[in-house]
Amino acid sequence: MAGKTKIEWTGSTWNPVTGCIKISPGCKNCYAERMAKRLQAMGQPNYSNGFKLTLHDHVLELPLKWKKPQTIFVNSMSDLFLKGVPTEFIKKVFEVMNRADWHTFQILTKRADRLDSLSRLFSWTPNIWMGVTVENEDYVSRIDHLRKIGSFIKFLSLEPLLAPISNLNLEEIDWVIVGGESGPGARTIKLEWVLDIRDQCKRAGVPFFFKQWGGINKKKTGRELEGRTWDELPRKVTKCGGIQRSLY
Repeated sequence: MAGKTKIEWTGSTWNPVTGCIKISPGCKNCYAERMAKRLQAMGQPNYSNGFKLTLHDHVLELPLKWKKPQTIFVNSMSDLFLKGVPTEFIKKVFEVMNRADWHTFQILTKRADRLDSLSRLFSWTPNIWMGVTVENEDYVSRIDHLRKIGSFIKFLSLEPLLAPISNLNLEEIDWVIVGGESGPGARTIKLEWVLDIRDQCKRAGVPFFFKQWGGINKKKTGRELEGRTWDELPRKVTKCGGIQRSLY
């Protein structure tokens, strides 16, 4: 339900919610669905429901037990703002994040409209970063919802990037992550799409992080772009002992 992760832009994961429902093209080859079914087949008790929405009260306070500061991706196996997740449960997740102020929490959602509608119910302490996933130009409206909320860091995950996204409005956006799809059935990402987004970030002064080219074998394709890796971080944070920490 939690622990170290190989996801390049974070350090650990914490999953008080698992399971999800596909809502847009980026969900087609969902890695979390594949992993949940694998864990279910292995008899992992927390995945006895496979990829059906499941709330896990017993892991809610886990970050409070981690005394060493960590950067934590919240719900890598779900979407905290999925319609079936009760508002009261989301409040509990936020309360834990508020209390565990020595950690940095990163949340991603495709349900930006629900995020927007509920955001005023939560305390957006500086250690909570909020992001939205945008896979093509049809879903840039998610960014407009993100702009309205009060998180210290607002970021975009353009992964899997399925098409070019031109004329991105990066106003009030602190960080952009780009990546290609990986695993079975992975759809192709094109160099020109990535370069265009990187250049848009440069012009807007927004840090750019290139996660991967993806494909069936993402280790083989790697993550270099024009001969280097791009691991830029939001300017409001710094690295201290290998941990991303907010500058409050």
